[in-house]
Amino acid sequence: MRPSGRELNEMRPISIETGVTRHAEGSCLIKCGDTHVLCTATIDERVPPWMKNSGLGWVTAEYGMLPRATHTRMRREAKNGQSGRTQEIQRLIGRSLRACVDRPALGERQILIDCDVIQADGGTRCASITGGFVALRLAVNTLMKAGMITSDPLTDNVAAVSCGIYAGQPVLDLDYPEDSEAGVDANFVQTGAGKLIEVQMSAEGSTYSRDQMNNLLDLAEKGVADLVAAQNAATA
Repeated sequence: MRPSGRELNEMRPISIETGVTRHAEGSCLIKCGDTHVLCTATIDERVPPWMKNSGLGWVTAEYGMLPRATHTRMRREAKNGQSGRTQEIQRLIGRSLRACVDRPALGERQILIDCDVIQADGGTRCASITGGFVALRLAVNTLMKAGMITSDPLTDNVAAVSCGIYAGQPVLDLDYPEDSEAGVDANFVQTGAGKLIEVQMSAEGSTYSRDQMNNLLDLAEKGVADLVAAQNAATA
C-alpha cells in the first residue's frame, strides 16, 4: 500500500493553469499533487555571445525553490550562492527542452525558462520540465502570432516523471514519503512520441535488476502520456 493510497501505476492529480503572470510571454502554474511550480518563459532577441551570427536559437532554464517550499525554511540561494543540486537541475531542464526545438526555425533568439518551486512534495525537477514545456509552447505561440517566425520550431512535447521501487514494488510518480524511502529512484524525460531524452536512475542502499528497470520504464511511459495529455489540454 502506498502512503497516499494510490495504485502502483497511478499519477498524482495533475493541474496546469496557464497565463498566471502578466508580463511573461508564456507562463503556467503546474500542480502535481502537492508539488507546485511556477514556470515562465521570456523571449530575448539576443543569444549568448558564443552563438552570435550562427542563425540558431537557444533555450535555457533557471530553477529555484522558495524558502518555505519544504517542511523547514531554506536559506535563499541569492544570498548564499547556487547549490550543486540547483545547477544540475536547471541544466537538466534546459537540455530536456532543447531536445524538442528546431533551433534554425526558432531564429537567432533565446527563450529563457524560469521554474520556481512554490511547494515541494517530490518530483520538482519533473514538474519543472513538464511545466517548462508549457511555458515554452506559449512563448513560441506568441512568436508565431506576431509573425516573428514562420514555422513551428517545437517538434514534439517534452514531459518528465519519476518512478521508483518503494516497499519492494515499482511505483509511478513518487511523492516525498515514497521518494525519501525508495530503494530505487528514477527520473524519465521523454517526448510525446515516447522517445527518451534522459534517464536518471540510482539505487539507494540496494540494487535493481534489468526487469525492474523495464518495469519502471513501462510506468514512466504511462505517466508521460498522462502529462502530455494535460499539456495539450492546457495549451489548446
